[in-house]
Amino acid sequence: MSQTPTSSNSFNLSQLFSWKIHGDGKTLRPGEIVEPDERLAWSRVVGIGAQHVVAMFGATFLVPILTGFDPSTTLFFTAFSTALFLLINRNILPSYLGSSFGFIAPIAAVTASGKGIATASFGIMCTGLLLALIGILVHYAGAYWIDRIMPPVVNGAIVAIIGFNLAPTVWTNFQAAPDTAVITLLAVLLCAILFKGLLGRLNILLGVLIGYAYACFRGQVDFGPVAHAAWIGFPKFHTPQVDFSVLPMFLPVVLVLVAENVGHVKSVAAMTGRNYDDMIGSALFADGLGTSIAGFGGGSGTTTYGENIGVMAATKVYSTAAYWCAAGFAFILSLCPKFGAIINTIPAGVLGGVCTLLYGMIGMIGVQIWVDNKVDFGKPLNLMTAAVTMIVGIANFQFAFQGIQFNGIAIGSIAVLIIYHGLKGIGRLTGTVPRTAAQAEQEHELETHEEADFVHETQGLSATQSATIDHKS
Repeated sequence: MSQTPTSSNSFNLSQLFSWKIHGDGKTLRPGEIVEPDERLAWSRVVGIGAQHVVAMFGATFLVPILTGFDPSTTLFFTAFSTALFLLINRNILPSYLGSSFGFIAPIAAVTASGKGIATASFGIMCTGLLLALIGILVHYAGAYWIDRIMPPVVNGAIVAIIGFNLAPTVWTNFQAAPDTAVITLLAVLLCAILFKGLLGRLNILLGVLIGYAYACFRGQVDFGPVAHAAWIGFPKFHTPQVDFSVLPMFLPVVLVLVAENVGHVKSVAAMTGRNYDDMIGSALFADGLGTSIAGFGGGSGTTTYGENIGVMAATKVYSTAAYWCAAGFAFILSLCPKFGAIINTIPAGVLGGVCTLLYGMIGMIGVQIWVDNKVDFGKPLNLMTAAVTMIVGIANFQFAFQGIQFNGIAIGSIAVLIIYHGLKGIGRLTGTVPRTAAQAEQEHELETHEEADFVHETQGLSATQSATIDHKS
């Protein structure tokens, strides 16, 4: 039975950290789930929280390794953003906010242009602020307007090029140690097929560990920095360096963050049987605020994680208490510089292998958006919009205007909006594209009636011809 989360009017701040014990707190009967406002015994909740950290670990740590950000700082802000997300969403919408892969391409473009991590942090911060503003707008105006500006063909194209645009980076890392890359990639693929349940969902982490072990055997890992790192210490924070010229490369990422957050809310609603539509705005705002704070302090941008959705699906435990435990574990790990130094020792070959799959998966999520929404590429408008955007993004078109550098993702994101809405507007003026959905339905009904009349006339003609032939016979 569908339920509605507790409304904000009845929300009692004193009950924020209060969860009902589910059953005996130890077992789940077949078909039962642990609701977001319930929990099992704390010993089991802590264990599930640890599973959430392990689930997001592989993907979250690849982002700072690939972009040059500090792993400990990144982990600190994932813990902070997760706690912030739970608080803003009144502790009834479960989610872990890990590092967003959407920021890898613009960060790589900024660092390749000779600008530092601090400049990239400015782009992350501004993207987070934009997402927070969108969250406020959605909260008061509703989410329907997102579909008008970003219909599935547009949204899917932007998500796709953010993944496929990174293909050259993968090849560079792959070439550094082809044998290690192949071993890592095969391990990731086979772990997903050979193992069921949680182990299968941890294929990225397991594949990285296998590739890392192989790299150690081959002497490709430098443990020197680990020996000099302290066991306990604060992460390395830094403030952003203002540079508005990088924003065209970063702001398109907000479209990906919107899609990921909306998808997360819908997924949790489907699994729990609750209606979370009224919390889409607060989810976007929470992630935006967390991302902007992370950018201000030197961390990577954050987003909701499919890996943690997998843990909830496998355990049937949707308790937000488990996510508080996960945030606590992440926070403790972020205070161990030696742990972060170990993460930084992962060699390029391992990254090349795992990212061959990961970056491709990001691109295929865009394709999945097209499939799930049944985008009709038989229509020239949809086909041309997607075709041009994909080439611009994959080929990484670039140009500079008055000192502002535009890369393939920025150009593609601008192009997809101009092409789709521009051609659609022209089509409406000429009558080739219906002005409204109602007109489209009327046009479809008219075509159906015309086809029926044609068939009827043809059948009548055939009957007359047949009668004539019979008469002559």
